[in-house]
Amino acid sequence: MLHIVLYEPEIPQNTGNIARTCAATGASLDLIKPLGFALDDKKMKRAGLDYWHLLDVKIHENLQAFYDCYPGAKVHYFSTKSRYVYTEVEYEEDAFLMFGPESRGLPEELLLKNYDKTVRLPMREDARSLNLSNTVAVAVYEAMRQKDFVALKKAGKLTKY
Repeated sequence: MLHIVLYEPEIPQNTGNIARTCAATGASLDLIKPLGFALDDKKMKRAGLDYWHLLDVKIHENLQAFYDCYPGAKVHYFSTKSRYVYTEVEYEEDAFLMFGPESRGLPEELLLKNYDKTVRLPMREDARSLNLSNTVAVAVYEAMRQKDFVALKKAGKLTKY
């Protein structure tokens, strides 16, 4: 199972959108405190629609509590500061994709300790970053594409056919 990790998320709508992506793809969602909103925030709930029952969410008090919960986790750290492109990485079936807060990204200290495990989405040089929920969606679908979208419905069907 793919794991999405949000380190200190700040915007409830982004977290709700990410929760919906996780629910639709079967990925789990880990939230590392402090959070920039309450867990019962209406904006977060609305963005996640009625998908919450499909979702496995874990809340961690801090980064160390996250690592303690998943010893040996294969974490990929997403940052605009990485030199590696997200498509150049092979994602393990049980990979953890970690994303930082919207206003500042993952701490540089964390990135320096794990630089060979950092990845980025390419963009124009004069653009600071993409929206967090968009970045997560791109990353989730790349990791799942590499595994041929196992356990996901690959074809739709029109009602007349």
